[in-house]
Amino acid sequence: MGEDWRPDVLGGGFEQKTLPLGEDAEGPIVATLVRYRPGPRLRLRAGAAQGADVLYVHGWNDYFFNPELARFWADAGARFHALDLRKYGRSLRPGQTPGFIADLSDYDADIEAALEEIGHGQGAAPARPLILLGHSTGGLTLSLWAARHHGRAAALVLNSPWLEFQTSRIGREALAPMISLGARVNPLGPLPNVDLGFYARSIDRAQGGEWEYNHEWRMDRGFPTHAAWLAAILKGQAAIAAGVDVGSPVLALVSARSTIQTRWSEAMRTSDIVLVVDDIAERALDLGPSVTVDRIDGALHDIFLSRKAARAAAYAAITRWLTGYRPRA
Repeated sequence: MGEDWRPDVLGGGFEQKTLPLGEDAEGPIVATLVRYRPGPRLRLRAGAAQGADVLYVHGWNDYFFNPELARFWADAGARFHALDLRKYGRSLRPGQTPGFIADLSDYDADIEAALEEIGHGQGAAPARPLILLGHSTGGLTLSLWAARHHGRAAALVLNSPWLEFQTSRIGREALAPMISLGARVNPLGPLPNVDLGFYARSIDRAQGGEWEYNHEWRMDRGFPTHAAWLAAILKGQAAIAAGVDVGSPVLALVSARSTIQTRWSEAMRTSDIVLVVDDIAERALDLGPSVTVDRIDGALHDIFLSRKAARAAAYAAITRWLTGYRPRA
């Protein structure tokens, strides 16, 4: 059985609950659900997400640490929850390989446990619409989940989703056979570390960014990567490229530009230095018949960690989209 709700590391209004998921070769595995419960407030009019439930899933080398994002959704009228997947953040246990997964569909158990907790379990007929919110690898994971579970989500909001590999479709297709072979021979075989620490420099308050976070849960130069994990990513991206239907309208937020290079530049504080945003914007159109792409000037890879003006533009884009769409259960 899972634990009761208890105070979260984010402080006032935030609580967390451990969701047991069984065991693997590294021992017991859990996911952790975080919820935001603001105090009573006077509402003069309904928000753009009034009556909705939001479930957020983070990206690679990441966990949920953004209280401003939770407050935005609460102000919009939604109940906000965030999920730290197995072996990430609050869910990482001693002796586990951080972030490791061999098939992205294994996260179905994490997502289902969270949805059951917030009233959207399998077979339920919830009165509240469900909005899925995913960043980077979390955006890829939720897109694939939604495509396999039509009708469960009323809307999908993606924050720089990792829908295509950085070397484009041609590079991904050339790389996939070699990585798949390596994954079969040695699933935990290490891959070269290509994270030079620039992304951490762009967001860490101590290095000129605006955010404080746990540097063990979000490492400055990224988690070590492994063959089976990358094979799972490439497989998921290939499925998106083949065309899927997530079963709901999609809003994909991406930065206006990418700056991918091996030397630090101040432009990295106002652009995506992880993904090629043109490729992501194009690939997002493969998610279904109703996709909106909004490009945010000055945004980082995690748009909601950008400077204030870019964050405000992103929140405004979500509000416009929700106001026009009005997701329903």
